Amino acid sequence: MKLMFISDIHGSLYWLQLALEKFREEKADRLVLLGDYMYHGPRNPLPEGYNPAEVAAMLNQYKSYIAVSVRGNCDAEVDQMLLEFPMMGDYALLYHEGRRIYVTHGHGFSIGNLPPLEVGDVFIQGHTHIPVADVENGVFVLNPGSIALPKENYPSSYGVLEGAQFTVKDFNGNTVKAITFSK
Repeated sequence: MKLMFISDIHGSLYWLQLALEKFREEKADRLVLLGDYMYHGPRNPLPEGYNPAEVAAMLNQYKSYIAVSVRGNCDAEVDQMLLEFPMMGDYALLYHEGRRIYVTHGHGFSIGNLPPLEVGDVFIQGHTHIPVADVENGVFVLNPGSIALPKENYPSSYGVLEGAQFTVKDFNGNTVKAITFSK
């Protein structure tokens, strides 16, 4: 199964449309959404194509493809009222090809504050808007970056997990970060 990870949409219909085009191009089986869907947040500028209501409507069109979605620090109960899939959980666990994946936004547990995980497990978060593909104390730590508001001069990006390979890609198809999970 091929999974595509999207984080930190922040209400940008423009970037969400591009991400969903990539979802189709990648021929991914499911989407994993890492939070911060509609609101841009008080510290962020308005992203290109800011239109939270249309972002909700477009995400709802893909609800059957969403494997997991978690709540970001900019998400609220009122956002859940617009979305036709659950997104208020702080974390979720996925199992992919025999590997446990802890999915969260990153404003609670984070790469710098990991939950109890075992060597070989995967931890994935959004929140920082900075792509990561690394190993910390035997745990694979990942972040697909932000589609709408990337930071530290990184491009807008998303993540793809296929087999034992996690790749962060920009919207031109370039690899930004990548890692292969060892057994």
